[in-house]
Amino acid sequence: MRIFVTGASGWIGSAVVPSLIGSGHQVVGLARSDASAAALASAGAEVVRGTLDDLDILGETAAAADGVIHLAFKHDIAFSGDFRGAAEADRLGVQAMGEVLTGSGRPFVIASGTPAEPGRTATEDDGRNPGRGPAVGPQARAATSEWALSLASRGVRSSVVRLPRTVHGAGDKGFVAALVRMARDRGVCGYFGDGTNRWPAVHRLDAADLFHRALGTAPAGSTLHAVADEGVPLRGVAEVIGRHLNLPVVSVSPADAGEHFTWLAPILAADQPASSTLTRELMGWQPTQPGLIEDLDKGHYFG
Repeated sequence: MRIFVTGASGWIGSAVVPSLIGSGHQVVGLARSDASAAALASAGAEVVRGTLDDLDILGETAAAADGVIHLAFKHDIAFSGDFRGAAEADRLGVQAMGEVLTGSGRPFVIASGTPAEPGRTATEDDGRNPGRGPAVGPQARAATSEWALSLASRGVRSSVVRLPRTVHGAGDKGFVAALVRMARDRGVCGYFGDGTNRWPAVHRLDAADLFHRALGTAPAGSTLHAVADEGVPLRGVAEVIGRHLNLPVVSVSPADAGEHFTWLAPILAADQPASSTLTRELMGWQPTQPGLIEDLDKGHYFG
């Protein structure tokens, strides 16, 4: 199969692409920079230059493919405060690709995030009604996922793979790496409140495996959770970081969290465990890589 992958040189895409090529697929990867293009070519993929804003390129490349995996997202502007702009670019890109796949029966797999359900562990059946509130923040991305899933009624084998807060592994530059940097900068390793708030997590290679499986066999309209650890208490994460950096581990009160954790404070404040029981039963997916705490203890976050 000829597979179009957006975000192909990114954190998860750079694991998905070798998996696809190793299975005999031809991969066409979207590259927005010379460095991304070189990385994709080195991996054995065909390169198409463009960004999520190049809707014509997205549509044309998707139309010429046997399947699409959409991993790209404007994390840079989202983390700098413009989540609305990132979500809007994502919506337009998904629509550009989804429309050309209508009636084709081809797979269209897109990435999203696991929902937070106050007081309980979120499942694949949760977060399916983004109309409950204004389409801003994560709700905007959820609305895009729902539109993609609606393509199942229009002859597209669409599915959504929801990623947890932490997709970890050697080379991770995400939330856990940010916590390590903050600890170094402040001379203490902090955790929010009593440290019982939980993050779901998955290793990058296990996440890539689920995207590959979804491309091949996910039923139309499927919502899948790429979750290995349902909920890792954040105090436990802080304790591992503190031990490796030889720093004191301290509680940060909710009142002081904004100053200490800056942009990460609202994310750390939420207890957001998520399960993948339904995904494992449906897809035969079983994570095999180290969990978050074991991976942290390997030391590669502290080099």
